[in-house]
Amino acid sequence: MHFLPEKIDHYVVEHSQQEPIILQELSRETWQKVLNPRMLSGAFQGRVLSMISKLIQPKNILEIGTYTGYSALCLAEGISSTGKIITIDKNEELETLQNKYFEKSGFRNQIVQYVGNALEIIPSIDEKLDLVFIDADKSNYTNYFHLVIDKMNSGGVILSDNVLWSGKVVEKLDPKDKDTKALLAYNKLLNEDTRIETVLLPIRDGLTISRVK
Repeated sequence: MHFLPEKIDHYVVEHSQQEPIILQELSRETWQKVLNPRMLSGAFQGRVLSMISKLIQPKNILEIGTYTGYSALCLAEGISSTGKIITIDKNEELETLQNKYFEKSGFRNQIVQYVGNALEIIPSIDEKLDLVFIDADKSNYTNYFHLVIDKMNSGGVILSDNVLWSGKVVEKLDPKDKDTKALLAYNKLLNEDTRIETVLLPIRDGLTISRVK
């Protein structure tokens, strides 16, 4: 769904940094071989993630929802030389594809992968976090937030993807639509929690930036 007129959207993309070749290759292979390739962050949003990471220069990054590794590699572009990115996904079938591109990227030694339930894995993470990217099952966004907020350094940033949910957040709610209901509650939480300051950007499917005070 385009939240900008299509011509403006194309202009924005054409006048933004282009994705590196390795990410073009990963995107192409994802579309060829993996179910639901639309789950990719995509070139434009990937450059936004990269830019935010480079501005923060995080030491420790947590990504909830690895998929094929595209967004992890975007976030890794800004990581400090001694830092690491912890990425979690429940789908073990994608691990081989992730590893293929992590190895090619030059960030292999800084990426720690977990396969399993993020709700169970996150409490075991001892590191203080500078950047978190939430892009997994929408019904647990609020749970993920509560698990990471006390692990954040002051000035750290939580990024939340798909928060506009194809515009469903402003439409009449279908009582059976659990994902939209969960996102409405999550967006409200981010807007009202006094521990953070939040801006919701209409980038692609909606990206929220929440800075920890």
